Amino acid sequence: MDLDAIQQIFFQECEEGLAAMEGNFALLRDGDRDSETINGVFRCVHSIKGGAGAFGHERLQAYTHQYETLLDLIRNGTLELTPALLDVVVGAFDVLADHVAAARDGDTPPADAAMLERLVAAAGGDTEPKAAAAPAADAAPAVAISDDFDDLMSMLGDVAQSEDGADAANGWRLRYTPGSKAFEHGAEPLLLLRELTMLGGKVTSCDRAALPPLDMMDPECGYLAWDVALPASVAEDDIRAVFEFGDPSAITLTRGDAEPAMAEDSVDALFDLLDSMESAPVAVVAEPEVAAPPPPPAPAPVAAPAPAPAVSPVAAEPAAPRAAAPAAAVAPPAQTIRVDLDKLDRLVNLVGELVITQAMLAQRLAENQMGGISELSDLEHLTRELQESTMAIRAQPMKTVFSRVPRIVRELEGETGKRVRLEVDGEMTEVDKTVVERIGEPLTHLIRNAVDHGLEMPDVRVAAGKSAEGVVRLAAAHQSGRIVITVSDDGQGINRARVKAKAIEKGIILPDAVLSDEEIDNLIFAPGFSTAAAITNVSGRGVGMDVVRKNIQALGGRIGIQSREGFGSSFSLSLPLTLAVLDGMIVTVGQQTFVIPLGHIVESLRPDDDTLSRLGPDGTLLDVRGSYVPVLRIADYLGIEGAERNPTNAVLIVVEGDHGQAALLVDTIQDQRQVVVKSLEANYQAIDGVAGATILGDGRVALIADVDALTTRGRFANRPTAAIAA
Repeated sequence: MDLDAIQQIFFQECEEGLAAMEGNFALLRDGDRDSETINGVFRCVHSIKGGAGAFGHERLQAYTHQYETLLDLIRNGTLELTPALLDVVVGAFDVLADHVAAARDGDTPPADAAMLERLVAAAGGDTEPKAAAAPAADAAPAVAISDDFDDLMSMLGDVAQSEDGADAANGWRLRYTPGSKAFEHGAEPLLLLRELTMLGGKVTSCDRAALPPLDMMDPECGYLAWDVALPASVAEDDIRAVFEFGDPSAITLTRGDAEPAMAEDSVDALFDLLDSMESAPVAVVAEPEVAAPPPPPAPAPVAAPAPAPAVSPVAAEPAAPRAAAPAAAVAPPAQTIRVDLDKLDRLVNLVGELVITQAMLAQRLAENQMGGISELSDLEHLTRELQESTMAIRAQPMKTVFSRVPRIVRELEGETGKRVRLEVDGEMTEVDKTVVERIGEPLTHLIRNAVDHGLEMPDVRVAAGKSAEGVVRLAAAHQSGRIVITVSDDGQGINRARVKAKAIEKGIILPDAVLSDEEIDNLIFAPGFSTAAAITNVSGRGVGMDVVRKNIQALGGRIGIQSREGFGSSFSLSLPLTLAVLDGMIVTVGQQTFVIPLGHIVESLRPDDDTLSRLGPDGTLLDVRGSYVPVLRIADYLGIEGAERNPTNAVLIVVEGDHGQAALLVDTIQDQRQVVVKSLEANYQAIDGVAGATILGDGRVALIADVDALTTRGRFANRPTAAIAA
């Protein structure tokens, strides 16, 4: 594997680390100060720093070093994680994400001087020496190694007996040998040994056999090796993760009798001495834009992944099988593999073609009176199972999107002065990767709308008998083969009188328009519509909700609103689980074949004259158990000739769309089957009322009806034209 491929893996891991950090920040915001949560943030920054040094991203490495320094002070208890300090840590995360993006795309690194100053100040100001205090390049080194070197070697060489004796017989024994050229690749043994002690490890000895006389020592070379004993309860993967950016051949990890560990006070004294030597001023040249000097070299980089662990366990002695038994009881970690998304998309397309071919084969055999053979049924079953398994590969939990919401809410709290409590449910609900990628922007606009327009100021809420803290709830769930995402709040609800007045003012509707509550609610999706009194960073330009509707419709979904003035609002997004395959009903309209998605269909029926009512010269209403829904002739909307226009001689399919129910008039119903969706926009052009196309078993192309677009057009077509402004 070449260096570029390894670097791409590094950036993929950076994205995963940044996502994990966001999740941990959400826990910290909610008051979870668990040490593992803080350690998780530290490990992500530490890993990014190591890779940055390996691939020469010096600005990213320098920034993460200072970020890591502050996080280290927090996790070891030197600094208390107050709300103000958490704001600094979260703010530094934004700059870190910009640094990673710039390094990945080859762009200019972001300006980080101000944030570096905040990090240094938060760490106490003297955690890192100021750049101005660095001595001239020709000055003598300020670190007098000889003053502390003897003490250091003595501490590393002496093995003290721990109070509780040796570890358990099946403990881990680790030998860490950085190698003579390790520092050239950014290795930093001190931080790695600290990571091991966080896992419960104890340094048992330091091998200095390769150490030359002081006058022959090269400060850029590594001469020492360390032996570390770790408890048996520590997972092997956790130990190896400490060296994830290092050379695998640098460590030897075995099980066996752990040697007595160095006393804890000796270890603490060792690290104190190493810290004092590390933080002593040295003759370095700092980057002009960075307030702190360049960091010490990062942990060892990924040079090239070894095909297998470089060091095999030491051969067990005859009595060793007892010690190996507990290791067998440990559940193996989940095995994963990184696959390029283009390869996965090609697989999905090929499976889609297989579904089409299977349908063609089934139809051809049926035409030759061979449709009942058992092998055909088995093929259909296997094809559907293969398609479902392929779609499951692309499935991702909604947590990927939901993890960004807490930070959005916290930012809105600061901008609006409101108090918000976020409740999240169903974040592990899985949906197709394409939907996950494209739902982020609409969801952001809905959250901003809920906080800015929905929730009241704390004093107003208290005066209305509510708690000063508003509640925004975000939920996701599977319903009838679709995913439904709900954003709700307990705020003031939609002021319909104000919405209607604003719509008249902007010319969206005529002054004499008579609208239902549902129609007034949907006015907020009109382009340019906003009830904000002034344009701010949060709202006022009238583009947010319009973006929501367009993006949801582009995903083949629909949006619904429920609001009660004074009690809050709820926005429901109903989306297909996947954009590649859907279950549909095959119908004919004239000489054309259409597919109506099953997710929209309520029922189908043949009407009689008693259930039909005339409305105006062309309109027709269908009585569905006391509720009247408009009858929409697909042929009229799409210009299809030769289709049946009389409802009593046709079939009506009652569907649910954005604006309620409607009855689609079709000639006949042919079949119900799973179809592969093909994009019209990519292969032809967008057509109003048509969501896509598919290939049927007989090779014909069938259009997929856009139920939301048809019901929207039909609803307004059956209303008096004076009600809506042209």
